[in-house]
Amino acid sequence: MTELHSCAGTGPGDAHFTVFTDREDAAAVARSFARPGTRTLPHPSGRPWLVGRWADEEIVTAQAGRAALAVIGCCPVDAARLRRHAERLRDLADAGALARSLPGSFHLVAALDGRVRVQGTASGLRLVFHATVDGVRVAATRADVLARALGAEPDPERIAVRLLWPAPYPLSETSLWRDVTAVPPQEALYVGADGRGARHVRWWTPPEPVRPLTGGAPVVREALAAAVDARTRGGGVVSCDLSGGLDSTSLCFLADRSAARVVASTWPGRDPADTDLYWAEQAAKHLPDVEHVVWDADASPLVYEDLLNIDDLLDEPTIGVMDRSRVLHHLPGMAERGSRLHLTGIGGDHVAWCSEAYYHRLARTRPLFAWRQLRGFRALWQWPLGGTLRALADSRPYGRWLADAAGELRAPMPASVTTSLGWGMPPRLFDWVTPDAEQAARRALREAAATATPLHPDRGLHADLEQIRSCTRIIRQWDRMAARAGVPMASPFLDDRVIEACLAVRPAERVSPWQYKPLLTTALRGIVPETCLRRTNKAAASMDAAEGLRRHRGDLLALWEDSRLEALGLVDGDALRRLAQRPATPGLRDAILYSTIAAEVWLRGLSRTPTP
Repeated sequence: MTELHSCAGTGPGDAHFTVFTDREDAAAVARSFARPGTRTLPHPSGRPWLVGRWADEEIVTAQAGRAALAVIGCCPVDAARLRRHAERLRDLADAGALARSLPGSFHLVAALDGRVRVQGTASGLRLVFHATVDGVRVAATRADVLARALGAEPDPERIAVRLLWPAPYPLSETSLWRDVTAVPPQEALYVGADGRGARHVRWWTPPEPVRPLTGGAPVVREALAAAVDARTRGGGVVSCDLSGGLDSTSLCFLADRSAARVVASTWPGRDPADTDLYWAEQAAKHLPDVEHVVWDADASPLVYEDLLNIDDLLDEPTIGVMDRSRVLHHLPGMAERGSRLHLTGIGGDHVAWCSEAYYHRLARTRPLFAWRQLRGFRALWQWPLGGTLRALADSRPYGRWLADAAGELRAPMPASVTTSLGWGMPPRLFDWVTPDAEQAARRALREAAATATPLHPDRGLHADLEQIRSCTRIIRQWDRMAARAGVPMASPFLDDRVIEACLAVRPAERVSPWQYKPLLTTALRGIVPETCLRRTNKAAASMDAAEGLRRHRGDLLALWEDSRLEALGLVDGDALRRLAQRPATPGLRDAILYSTIAAEVWLRGLSRTPTP
């Protein structure tokens, strides 16, 4: 039993595990998951409990009588404290209260009287799946591990759903294999003592956004400081993105206060109008103990680079493959400087800011205030008056919105005001998607619409939660890629405690046309210099994306030769090959190819990836 003090990764590969009940038939199945390089954590009986890959620094366990607990991931809990919780464990539901009290990002597994409870994070960064293998219910942190044990192939209809741009909740969170069930992030999996019965039980509910900015900012500061401390308290060298934006800059200053030595990494943009480097240098002037590394902008990989060679262990398609080379390129340089962990500011946009969709409700509860703010948003985002009024008048429930979207999959992209003030971006399909795939996607949308409820009745909070979970599904895969590259990544803004602290603040004070990220600037005042808090924008990197599309059109053309999606009858390969030869096509600037590329790259990776 070791104290967890960092998020060190496993080197080649990534941490993952399967969970088994304390039964002889489960033990027999568990042995089939044990492969070279895997580890086994036993039940008190000696039978396998957890089987998988993890580093010593990533796990803390405790056992007391009939109860056992395991925390796997990044969390500053020690074995003694965990043992005290195990001693008090009388009901598996008590594990939910424990999870809600701890900082960091981790899976929590509990066993009591032969029953097992498994949960990930409310953010969706750490997920749970389950399946019946040889009559035994097995939980896992990766869907592909279970699918391989079952000898299952991905379901073409579910792949068709992932061609939607974007795939809406809840379809975006469904496993790609019909025999593998995904557990929603806000729920925990319970497996009965018989090793067969399984149920999902809610353990997390978002806070109501009622806290004023003045009262909420100190809570955010404390939560974010604790999230950074969970990664840096072990000392050594950690690296941080220092893009010049408020999010990464805030983490750099928090990390600089820790026991770790900090190396800051800045990638300037190619666009001469990009001011990231200027703002990063302003921050570095106030960080004399931080080594600041500025990379050559022209050496930065472009979007779409190296798509043909991706062989990472992915259990679902992710648009993160478009930026994989950019995300990983500087990690070897950080490793050479001794970094054991790389912190990113990813997630700050999703939690320190919030959706304008809150104003759909505020227009009804505080109309004068809401309209003053909406005038500012209209000027900021160039929303037309008529479109704004129509979006505010749209009171369709979420299920109806989903059902209506099913009939508009080939319609033009909606106006930005419709998306910003509504339930989200209505999904679309494009010319290269076949009628069969369209029919499958439409059927899935209508089936989901019949029972779907939003993540929260307030469409603003629903939009915030969906955006957080969409982000974490990308970061979850990037984290695996980075661990395999040798320097694990961590994104403290996406820790549950940080998300809760941010969501609890009144939306009218979190998002405003007159201030840029007022919650973060208020929370970090006194830690981040005023000079750095004055930035009111961020770089878009649109030039890098456009140049990447032009330069790597040959790779895109090769991607559609012998296309797996075409073989499944989901896309028109000729249409995609023609499109690859015309990278200046205006629609491509809107990333409409991303979901299709993600699915194709994933299918190719499945065919050449060794068994985990």
